[in-house]
Amino acid sequence: MADSAKKEKTSKPSFFKGVKAEFKKIIWPDKESLFKQSIAVVCISVVVGVIIAIIDFVMKYGVDFLTSL
Repeated sequence: MADSAKKEKTSKPSFFKGVKAEFKKIIWPDKESLFKQSIAVVCISVVVGVIIAIIDFVMKYGVDFLTSL
């Protein structure tokens, strides 16, 4: 039981050292590419939203048409 408690105590500091080492490897985007990527995400989200709205509209009237027969 003492061995498992000792392993747990020694594994936590090494875990955080590993996280810190990996965090230093991150390459953060510059402002220009961040702005361009943000605009792309917003535009694609709007386009997908419009496509879903059109599909919903068509399906709604299709179901209403079929139920009115």
